[in-house]
Amino acid sequence: MKPEDGSGTLALSLGDPAGIGPDIALMAWARREPARLPAFIVVGDPAVLKSRAHALGLDVPLVEASPEEAASHFAAALPVAPVHYPEAVSAGNPTPANGRAVIETISLSVEYACEGRVDGVVTAPIAKSVLYDAGFKFPGHTEYLGALASERAGVELLPVMLLANQYLRVAPVTIHIPLNRVPKALRTEDIVATGRVLADGLERRFGIRAPRLAVSGLNPHAGENGALGMEDEEVIRPAVSQLQAEGILCYGPLPADTMFHEEARATYDAAICMYHDQALIPVKTLGFHDGVNVTLGLPFIRTSPDHGTAFDIAGTGKARPDSLIAAILMAAGMAASEAAARQD
Repeated sequence: MKPEDGSGTLALSLGDPAGIGPDIALMAWARREPARLPAFIVVGDPAVLKSRAHALGLDVPLVEASPEEAASHFAAALPVAPVHYPEAVSAGNPTPANGRAVIETISLSVEYACEGRVDGVVTAPIAKSVLYDAGFKFPGHTEYLGALASERAGVELLPVMLLANQYLRVAPVTIHIPLNRVPKALRTEDIVATGRVLADGLERRFGIRAPRLAVSGLNPHAGENGALGMEDEEVIRPAVSQLQAEGILCYGPLPADTMFHEEARATYDAAICMYHDQALIPVKTLGFHDGVNVTLGLPFIRTSPDHGTAFDIAGTGKARPDSLIAAILMAAGMAASEAAARQD
């Protein structure tokens, strides 16, 4: 199968098995019909899923399958591509001993996508602090996926994090770095590169022709013409000008405190923010339970629920699958948009 052929199936890496990844995977499958979910195959340990289903009182039949077989099984059972964890899994109690297997679930899902065996990858949450003890050397999922894709492509790719829900799409330029490092880390060329990837991704994978981008400032009031900091004038404004010169509909820098009310959001298709919380606070405030984390700039589709492992409620039945369901539906929609773009 060629990569562009697709399969109608998505790969769902299980994330940290001690977190709510197994819970929400099982719950999503249980809601497959009312949610009109496309077929997905879980990449993880069937024994963990079976145990967690029992703890949650869910009747979810499991079947070990290949990605090519998943769609034919999906109506009657949850397909699983097995990756076994070396140490017994206890809900709420993560262990670095299973870290390498967690990493394998991600890399195998990416392999399926790059080989065209699935239409995209959906990732359940990982706990980076746990994985660091297992040799994980990346700040987060986004950076690891970028490294995997770059290695396969033979060129350095720029993964861009996009947070999305029904109210807002927003991409941070800097992501997992301390706040006090942001001003020095912020570069005009990185803002431009983010804008290019974002505009291309919105067009190809969201079907938005000529997307409009709003760019936030870094400082209060976007620097107040330099009175509150020069980064807005010396770093951000030149990036906006360059993107405009390249034909991308883009404006800013804008005061971040006035960018996210309803009337302002109607003027753009996505916002570019300068750091993690500047982007994530508004999107999570507007729609916490249905937020989706998307990675653009990769040769495959990747989405994820916009929440963490929630070890404190794993196995209790308190987890909600809404964000995972939204991530699955968004990945399927992105695959459909990309297929349509290829036919144009």
